[in-house]
Amino acid sequence: MSARVESARGWAAQTYRLAVATRVILAAAGGYTVAALASGWLALVLPGARAEAVSAATIASFAIMAAAAVWVFAARTLSRAVLGLSLVAALLTVGLWLAGAFQPGAAA
Repeated sequence: MSARVESARGWAAQTYRLAVATRVILAAAGGYTVAALASGWLALVLPGARAEAVSAATIASFAIMAAAAVWVFAARTLSRAVLGLSLVAALLTVGLWLAGAFQPGAAA
């Protein structure tokens, strides 16, 4: 094999590894962000006692993070995965704002 072919294969393998590493980082960081936002929103909007709502929201956050990680690897392109997670995070942030999470004294 020529040196040019070996170089092209090495470059393709390196590019592929970088793409997978980027998706792993996005799945971890983006999945955590979406799960944390969803957990906060669910804790505020679920009916019932506050402790039960927080517990249910925390349990649901594990499934939400897993779904976000699956989404990152199922998306056709990396930009589509970023866009999808960003859109969900933005919607959850708006939901938290509407639920009053950013009001002074909301944590009390």
